[in-house]
Amino acid sequence: MKIVKTLLATAAAVLVAGVAHADLTIGVSLPLTGPASGLGIPMKNQLALWPQTVAGEKLKVIVLDDATDPTNGVKNARRFVTEDKVDLILGSAATPVAIAMAEVAAEGQTPQLIASPAQLPPGKDTWSFRLPQSNAVMSHAVVEHMKKQGVKTVGFLGYTDAYGEGWLKDFTPIAEKAGIKVVATERFARTDTSVTAQALKLVSANPDAMLIVASGSGAAMPEMAVVERGFKGKIYQTHAAATKDLMRVGGKAVEGTYVVSGPVIAPEQLPESHPSKKLAMDFVQKYEKVYGAGSRNQFAGHSYDALIVLEKAVPLAMKKAKPGTKEFRIALRDAIETMGRTNFAHGVMNWTKDDHWGYTNETGVIVKVVNGDWKME
Repeated sequence: MKIVKTLLATAAAVLVAGVAHADLTIGVSLPLTGPASGLGIPMKNQLALWPQTVAGEKLKVIVLDDATDPTNGVKNARRFVTEDKVDLILGSAATPVAIAMAEVAAEGQTPQLIASPAQLPPGKDTWSFRLPQSNAVMSHAVVEHMKKQGVKTVGFLGYTDAYGEGWLKDFTPIAEKAGIKVVATERFARTDTSVTAQALKLVSANPDAMLIVASGSGAAMPEMAVVERGFKGKIYQTHAAATKDLMRVGGKAVEGTYVVSGPVIAPEQLPESHPSKKLAMDFVQKYEKVYGAGSRNQFAGHSYDALIVLEKAVPLAMKKAKPGTKEFRIALRDAIETMGRTNFAHGVMNWTKDDHWGYTNETGVIVKVVNGDWKME
């Protein structure tokens, strides 16, 4: 009898351990401090609104701060892979950090949902999928708007890192094809507190428009510098600047700025037929109910879309394996690649084995800063 009781106790312990091991674990690394904190904090806020279960599995979310530092991002990713044995990595929202983390995700064969338009070398994104639109997709929207505005020449002021260089690389040929020439190029670091010298050079080139490539609250400083130096032309910002931090920091200096974004930023202004309107409205209503009117944020929208991925891909992966195993991570990667066309708050996504970007050129929208708010063009 004692042996039977021992066997039953052992079996019960195994069952309990099995259930615990089946928890769906997500490792999240975000810039909660540092220059890109304006992107990471809204994402974390949206994570707090996630459900406790996905596909019947208990959801365990581990959130770490990468402080906008690639070294920290790598450290966090290694912990997720080696210690926490996560089923999926989410992050970072800062491009240089996300790129560094992608190497760890690939080494650890763990799916990664990147919250920035990180450009990876061919064949290096096997385990990484981007939630934001690519710089090329957003460049298409910007160029189309510039054409309508009669813009022929552009001054470029962007980060020295992968985000800035990626935009310059993607925007330039699309603009040139449309008859728009980049006539002056200046760069600055995320940590710089002044771009006076760069602004003077750009204003002296007298372009029709300026394209500023920066993120969050850091996007206001370079624009203010250009305006203070007397620039009177049109100013465009990228999707990393599609946050209210731009208006909060820039004030009147950023009035009239054109910002490219996903449709999630102003869903009330979308036509009823838009495939993302229902989801984008759901995101905005739930987010602002908790965090206040006007608190919506493009990056919080990425966290909303990440949950859509889990809700669709996890059931597919569970047909092959249980969470917490290598087999499940492989199955989850495959499920994300094959889950098909899916409506996101940010647009229609269709990842495939050969395309881990997913969005089409029609995804980006242009919003204008009018009286401290977004007005869709």
